[in-house]
Amino acid sequence: MKSSGPGWTYLSNHAHTILLLWREPDLRVRDIAARIGITERAVIRIIGELEAAGVIRRRREGRRNHYEIDGDTPLRHPLEQHVRLVQLLELLKGPPGSGQESAGGTNFSPRSTSTSQE
Repeated sequence: MKSSGPGWTYLSNHAHTILLLWREPDLRVRDIAARIGITERAVIRIIGELEAAGVIRRRREGRRNHYEIDGDTPLRHPLEQHVRLVQLLELLKGPPGSGQESAGGTNFSPRSTSTSQE
């Protein structure tokens, strides 16, 4: 029997949230939840965990939140710690001509934009 939808994905809901906020730093919790297919409460929890870990920073702009991603953050699993978040996001931004290649890349914190220190 074929399933009506994917039972699992290669990326976690945390990764999906980061990717969406990288592409659209002013995205509302409601919109993130709808795009990922999870509850708003789950998105709020994920954003809180990402903030606590220093992966994202939230800044209030009027009635909206604006998020910055710290692209210099290493991935968390020991098998992936040699990879920085910006590398994963660049890989996931989409192929040329997909309409997503220009998305993201502009909302990294100042600390994360410098890659020449290595």
